[in-house]
Amino acid sequence: MQNWITRTETGADVPAVREIVLAAFGTPAEADLVDALRADAAWIDGLSVVSAGDDGRPVGHALLTRCHIGDTPALCLAPCAVLPEYQRTGAGSAAIRAALAAARERGERFVTVLGHPDYYPRFGFTRASAHGIGLSIEVPDEALMVLALHDDALPSGTIRYAAPFGI
Repeated sequence: MQNWITRTETGADVPAVREIVLAAFGTPAEADLVDALRADAAWIDGLSVVSAGDDGRPVGHALLTRCHIGDTPALCLAPCAVLPEYQRTGAGSAAIRAALAAARERGERFVTVLGHPDYYPRFGFTRASAHGIGLSIEVPDEALMVLALHDDALPSGTIRYAAPFGI
């Protein structure tokens, strides 16, 4: 398995991140979301992480932005993307682990994710509904997950995402 280098996104990485997200999702919606989040108050410098090979070229990306569980500040992990030719190489996992570590170091307490129920539990995410956490829209119960970055008890409530998410 490749040894991925992870680092905080820089201004020079913005075009590469857009390319990664466009290629991974096949439509501009998620790439446009990342651009909108960069301009939103939910953006937190240092919590947009890229994974790169030895050549330094970003091939994976993970983004954490501010959300709330009820009135409790939390983070939203979305989107996460890897160039298709590098998927299943650990590039995405490396970016996610680095982003979660950066959030933990900053004293952030909780992270939510709406994603594949077979993928995110490897990072410690569990079903949000088991903790009394939900969304204002219908999503598959097993796809909405939450993680406590420290030993804090999870809050309960409805997740409120940043405005660019449109939820």
